Amino acid sequence: MPESSSIRKDATLAGAVEVARRAAEQVARPGHVGEPVAFRMDAERLGTHLFECTDPGYVGWAWAVSLARVPRGRQVSVCEVDLVPSDGALLAPEWVPWEQRLRPGDFGRSDQLPYKAVDERLDSGFEDTGEDPDLPEIKEMGLGRARVLSAEGIEQAVNRWYGSEQGPGAGRVPKHTCSTCGFLMKMSGTIRTLFGVCANEWAQDDGRVVSLDHACGAHSETDAPKQGSEWIVRPSRIDDGAMEAEALDASHPAPDGSEGLAGAAHTQAPPEDAPEGARDQSVASTD
Repeated sequence: MPESSSIRKDATLAGAVEVARRAAEQVARPGHVGEPVAFRMDAERLGTHLFECTDPGYVGWAWAVSLARVPRGRQVSVCEVDLVPSDGALLAPEWVPWEQRLRPGDFGRSDQLPYKAVDERLDSGFEDTGEDPDLPEIKEMGLGRARVLSAEGIEQAVNRWYGSEQGPGAGRVPKHTCSTCGFLMKMSGTIRTLFGVCANEWAQDDGRVVSLDHACGAHSETDAPKQGSEWIVRPSRIDDGAMEAEALDASHPAPDGSEGLAGAAHTQAPPEDAPEGARDQSVASTD
């Protein structure tokens, strides 16, 4: 509380420095009450002594001890002891209400924004009071909605969207823009000549508002040639070098009831000392 120039200084309160110090030391940790800083009169027969706080965690703060006395009394009483900030004190930033601290992108799909009765981005809409369901709805007038976008709200949206990644892009000269893409869904309203909605599931901007001069590689009329594989596909080959040939049993009956495998072609394993080329093949012989 600032000292009033109309309040006369009380000598009894001003001289009770040690009384105020002992009161501060009872509250503070030992050794954290420093030298007297100032004395101020808060009201008639009510004053406050300020002592330096030597706590390293409270640099710039001071102990404030309020003293008072009764009329014509010489006995002072301690009213309260507080730790108050002074010049150079580290303080918390000024309180900002929750709805003012929020920024775009801080909300999830399940969060709810606080209602703003006055929003410069919105104008009053029109209510459809008719009962005929066949009457056309005038979407631009906002029938059925309490408020619609104002001119300032539209301008903010246009600048925000056009400057995003879904805008034209800096330093890029597109060959095929979204205005000629078959996947572009046109928008209604005053911004239909500037923006549309991408409906290509292969595009990075699928389901997002894009400017008509935006471009990406998923354009419906792209002329990029279909590239073949860099790996040449050849017919598969069997490596029979690791195969072992076994002689078939001639006495085994054939499924069709013939004489079996006797007299038929069968495979013989090449001898161990055969050349390497001969070991890659099986030799057919007949009886």
